[in-house]
Amino acid sequence: MQKTEWFKRKFPVIDDNGILPSIIERLSGTPARIEEMTSHLKPALPTLKLNGKWTIKEEIGHLSDLEPLWLGRLDDLINGVPELRSADLTNQKTHTANHDATVLKTLQQRFREQRQLFVNRLSHLKDEQLLNSSLHPRLKTPMRIIDLAYFVAEHDDHHLVSVRGILG
Repeated sequence: MQKTEWFKRKFPVIDDNGILPSIIERLSGTPARIEEMTSHLKPALPTLKLNGKWTIKEEIGHLSDLEPLWLGRLDDLINGVPELRSADLTNQKTHTANHDATVLKTLQQRFREQRQLFVNRLSHLKDEQLLNSSLHPRLKTPMRIIDLAYFVAEHDDHHLVSVRGILG
C-alpha cells in the first residue's frame, strides 16, 4: 500500500472542539505505541537504513526533535499570533543529531517526556482559547488548537507507519 508523502498531505478543518479529548488521548498514546513496536528488536534493526530513508532510531528521534515546534505553535495559538512559527522543512536537526548513536530506550524516554509536556498543556486549556486561530505557514490555511493537535497526531502516525515498514 502506497503512503502519501507528508508534504503532499491535506488536512481537514475540524469544527467540533468536543473531539479534542480524543485527539489528546491519541497523542498521549504515541510513546506507548512506539515502545510496543520497538521493545523486542534484534540489535541491528534500530539502525537499519532502507532505501536511504531514516532508521527506526532516527524516526523516533525526529518525533522528539519536533516537540518544541508543537509547543511553540501551541503558544502562538494561545497568544493570538497571526501566523504560526515555521518548521525547518529540511529537518536539519534530525539529520545532524546522530540519533543512531543514542540508546533506543533513551530516545523512547526523551520522546515520552517531551510529549507529556504537550499533552499536559493541551489538557489544561480553557474553552475560549480553543477558538483562537493562526495561519499555518506552509499549508496557508487557518489552524485552531484542535487542528494543530490533529496535525501532530497525523504526523506521529506518518512516522510510526515508517517504523512499521522497517519492521516488515
